[in-house]
Order: sequence, then C-alpha cells, then structure tokens
Amino acid sequence: MHAADLHTYLENHETKPLLRFITCGSVDDGKSTLIGRLLYDSKRLFDDQLATLQADSVRHGTQKEKLDFALLVDGLAAEREQGITIDVAYRFFDTEAAKFIVADCPGHEQYTRNMATGASTAQLAVVLIDARKGVLTQTRRHSYICSLLGLEHVILAVNKMDLIDFDRGTFQRIVADYRFLADQLGIDRVTEIPMSGLDGDNVTERSHNTPWYKGPTLLGALESVALEQRRVPEGAFRLPVQWVCRPDQNFRGFAGELLGGPMAVGDGVIALPSGRRSKVASLHVGCEGVERAVAGQPVVVSLEDEIDVSRGDVLAATAGPPEVADQFGAHLLWMDTEPLKVGRNYWIQTGTNLIGGRVSEIKHQIDVNTQDELAARELPLNAVARVDLELDRNIPFDLYEQSRQLGSFVMIDRQTNATVGAGVIDFALRRAQNVHWQAVDVDQSARARLKGQAARCVWLTGLSGSGKSTIANLAEKKLLAMGHHTYLLDGDNVRHGLNRDLGFTETDRIENIRRVGEVARLMTDAGLIVLVSFIAPYRSERRMVRERFADDEFIEVFVDTPLEVCEERDVKGLYAKARAGLIPNFTGISAPYEVPEKAEMVLKTVEASAEELAEALVERVIGG
Repeated sequence: MHAADLHTYLENHETKPLLRFITCGSVDDGKSTLIGRLLYDSKRLFDDQLATLQADSVRHGTQKEKLDFALLVDGLAAEREQGITIDVAYRFFDTEAAKFIVADCPGHEQYTRNMATGASTAQLAVVLIDARKGVLTQTRRHSYICSLLGLEHVILAVNKMDLIDFDRGTFQRIVADYRFLADQLGIDRVTEIPMSGLDGDNVTERSHNTPWYKGPTLLGALESVALEQRRVPEGAFRLPVQWVCRPDQNFRGFAGELLGGPMAVGDGVIALPSGRRSKVASLHVGCEGVERAVAGQPVVVSLEDEIDVSRGDVLAATAGPPEVADQFGAHLLWMDTEPLKVGRNYWIQTGTNLIGGRVSEIKHQIDVNTQDELAARELPLNAVARVDLELDRNIPFDLYEQSRQLGSFVMIDRQTNATVGAGVIDFALRRAQNVHWQAVDVDQSARARLKGQAARCVWLTGLSGSGKSTIANLAEKKLLAMGHHTYLLDGDNVRHGLNRDLGFTETDRIENIRRVGEVARLMTDAGLIVLVSFIAPYRSERRMVRERFADDEFIEVFVDTPLEVCEERDVKGLYAKARAGLIPNFTGISAPYEVPEKAEMVLKTVEASAEELAEALVERVIGG
C-alpha cells in the first residue's frame, strides 16, 4: 500500500460513522464480559489490518506517528466520555467500517436512573438475556425505558448459549417472549442473536455451534446500524441558540448545533418564541464560511435583519417550525431519593433553555413491568409516570419522537443543582395556547396611588407558636390606624375556606403555599399591604412565592423563636399531641422547618415584646 493509500485510509478513519449504543439487562446477564469480548475481538481484527498498513507505510517512508495520533485522539475521546455519567462505564472502539461508543449500564434496580442516562444519548440498545433465565423483570424495565426514550432498534443478545448447549428451541422461546414485549412497548426493530460472550460465539465471527442461525454477528449488526445512521437527515432545520457571538460591531451571529434538515444562505428563518422573521445572511462552520450546513454540525448564523434573539431561543425554518407552549403532557422518570412533590419548583432544562417549572399533576404512575397505571400523589426513586408539566414561560418544542433535543427535558433541584428527573414531551396542553393575558388600563401603581401607599406582601414565617399571627395582627392594627389599606392572610383561617381540602403532607403544604401566594399576589396587585402569617416550612416554596413579586414588593420576615419556647407556649396543645404521635407531619417535630437564608427581617421574640417587634415591622413596611 502506497503513502497515498494510507492517507486515504486515515481520512476515511476520521469520517467513519459513529454509533452510540448501550448494553442493558439484568444483573449477571454477562454485559461486561460481552463488551470485553467485543473490544478484544474488534481490536484483534483492527490490528491485523493495521499491521499490514504499517508494514506498507514503512516500505514507502510514511510516518507512522500520524496514524498513532489518530488512535490516541480516539482514546482521549473515550476518556472524556468516562466523566459523563456516574455508574455507567463508557468504552470506545472502532472497526474498518465504523466507530462506536458503548455505555455499559448497571443492571441493579437502584441504578435504573443511570441506565436511562446512558440510553438518552444512544441510538441503539443491546438487551442481554441469560439463556438459562429468559425475560426477567429488569429486562422489562430496561426495555420500557428504551422505548420511552425513543430507541426503536434493539439487538436482543441471548447470551450464555454455551451453558444450554446452544439449544435452538430455548433460543426461539426467549425470542418469542421478547418480541411479544417489544410489540407492547412499540419497539419496531428487534435483531435477535444467539451468542456466548465468554467464548465469542457470534460476537465478531459466526459460530460453528449455531449452524441453524443465519443472521448477522453482533459486530456485523452494529456496523449495519452505524452505516444507516450516516444518512443525512431531511426536513425543516432547527437551531437552538447556545450563545450570541459579536466579535465586532459589524457582525452578530447565533451559535449552536444544527438539528433537523440542512440550512442554507438565503433560507427563511423564524425566531421562537418571539415569532419574528428574517433570512440567513451567512453561515460559518468553524472559521469557514459555507453556503450550506447539515444536521449535527456546529454553526454560526447571521441574519439579514436585527431581530431580538438570545440564548434558549430557536431559529427554525419558516416552513414547518416547532410549536410553542408552556404546559405539556409528559412522561417523567424520577431520579432522586427525595420523592417528587407536585407543585414544587425546579429548574427545567430543555434544549438550550433553563427555566423555572413544576409538575402540576401526576396523572398516573406506570408499573414498568406490567405497564399498569397506578394512582400516585408523589414519585419515589426510579418511578416512571405520566405527568402534566408547567413552565414559567413559553418555549419552542418538538415532540420527542420528532426531536430528542427539543422534545426532552431534565429537572434540576434549585438548591443542590442535582439532576433529579428526566422526561419526554408527549404533547402540548391546548389550554396553554388558548389562554391569553388580557391587558387592562388600571394597574397596580394606580390602585396603590389612590390609597396613598406602596403595595407590599409581608410574609411572616416561623414555627407554630413562634408569634407570627400575634405580630401580624398587631402590625395590621397599627397600619390601619395610620390610614393604610391592608389585609391579613392567616394560615389557620385560610384552611377553613380556600384550602379546606388540603392536609399536612408535604405535597399538600406545597399546594397550600402556592394558592396563598397567588391570592397574596392578586391583593398586592389591588394596591393593598398584605400580611401573610404562614409556617411555610420549605425554602423552595417561599422562593416560589417571592418570584411572583417584584423585588421591592416582597418582604420575608423570619419570626425566630426557639423550638423549646414554642413548646412552652403551646396554647393550642399541638406540640404535646405531636410528641404523642397524634399529629403526623408536624413542623419541628416530625416534619422539617428550613430556616430562611436571606430574610429581609429577623424578629427574635425572646429579645423583644410582640408590640416592639410589630412596631419595627411597620416601620420597615412603610419605610420601603
């Protein structure tokens, strides 16, 4: 082989198709052994070809270092992959036909979330089954998640065939059982292969132990799928904007990875969610200006018109743009040990958007083994459910089956920044598109000006018995005597009417605060000074309420009273009942209270009287 041939080979190596796939199934089905065999045999085949190339290159004076460098870069890519997901082992290998990244997903049930993470970026799943055991619970669970995440092609690896003497009848029974499951889950393509990962039967070379099997080897099947993935996607383009580039005053570009179909200079563009339109003025891939770009390429786009576009927006083809909505029906996999609570605020990451949102309703939890629909008020670790998702603003989206990037989301805890859930968008809730904000001519400032005051929401939080209601009541009397227009929302009083249907579970407490927060916002919009006396034990819910107000409208007041003092007062006898186990979920005893971290005021009731603290509160409210 001449130097030119080696150069051509290296170029082909760089442009090989890349296939990401996962191996999954039950514990001890042989995933790691199979991957080890696949890596070993593929390397052996590759080394045989490499040896020939190296011998020819030496004869023709070509430097071997270039080839070594290409292999080194691939190795570093594999090392980078190791840091993506905890408890998922990533491996990289390649053949003459394609490159592969394989995620070895753990089989244990408690690591289901890690399996889902690996599947979220995969194009194919290799589902292993121990030939002695057949289809098991974890096989069903992993297959369900593969279906949920849009993996339409499964290679069914019936492993350890050597332990059943390569019995054809057993293999066929397992295949029939799995195909029945695949039909239920909507998995369209199943390629079944009898194999032994330990001995290498039908892994990279056809086995003489299965003369009755006429299908591909595992490696052959993977290469075939990789070549299919090489086809250029067609359809309307989407560009989720990752950042805005402005190296000088004469250029403003929008950078991101192109999705969908190709984009060309002169194409019509609509920016979403704003709906403004323009045309592509220029395209850059790297530093090179191009006339056309295809899906998967990182691009920088400039437009003919100066329209408002920022990170999180989507530039889409005017023919066939994505929809825009702020409420969705979705499937959610919960990935945190702390259960999901309906109404609790989280960060929602979808595409390049990071916005506030919450699960507004759990429609049902899904038994991933039987696909039965179960009633649920909260979701435990590894639970899958159909939920309604509510966001703080409109986003452009595609259904997950059309676009993984614009049809999926992750949920992030706002305090720890930990990823706690992942889901796919099934459809937009049409009520989100049919409800519009009605503009009115009389606003809050006009209403407050008529009353001669600045509207405020004063939120007093603290333990039961801390003195919140006493201080709020005294403060309202003082404000009223000064001619101010006020209203007091007390936790106990509200539960006699507006929130009489709510209990004291964490989920009900969240809804309790959400409702009262909305009422307080409406009253503040009416120009009133609203005093709210609620325990509101969770920071996340107090933050949710705060975000409904302008910065100068909301005053958080922590009524700081030690637990032992609250128990001494105990005028309602609640602490005694809670200590006796008669009141479940009682804040400070059997349920937590999270102390405010950045309250505007802290009132220490052991250092001053209620009258003095109320006077200080009034001064803070009217003084701004």
